[in-house]
Amino acid sequence: MGEVSRYDHGGPSPSPFSTARARLAADRADTLARAAALSRDFDGIVAANALVAVDDEHDPEGGTTAFERAHVAALMTQTREHLEELDRALERLEQGQYGRCEGCGETIPPERLEIRPAATTCVRCARPDPRRA
Repeated sequence: MGEVSRYDHGGPSPSPFSTARARLAADRADTLARAAALSRDFDGIVAANALVAVDDEHDPEGGTTAFERAHVAALMTQTREHLEELDRALERLEQGQYGRCEGCGETIPPERLEIRPAATTCVRCARPDPRRA
């Protein structure tokens, strides 16, 4: 009898479609958890400031508080944008367009999609054009 790999579980290997869907779903779940945590952080900063009469202009801690609030708000915006990217990637997957570069139409390498599941371009098209700089 032939030797069986210890990694072979005897079942069929998952399809690229199901692998991509699972990767996108996991990234989406992580992003939703990050959004919830950031929202709690933001609410905590706002609540802490409500308890203290803060005058950002004259309070030495005021600048720090304003920075923290702005920083968390920016992270919340980035998280929402990433969630939208993931949702668009799931739509492309359903339409059979997932993994195609929007720039050149070629297949996006699986390694890139593994790292950036919501990627819309191949590495070549994602590089900044030095002529535009």
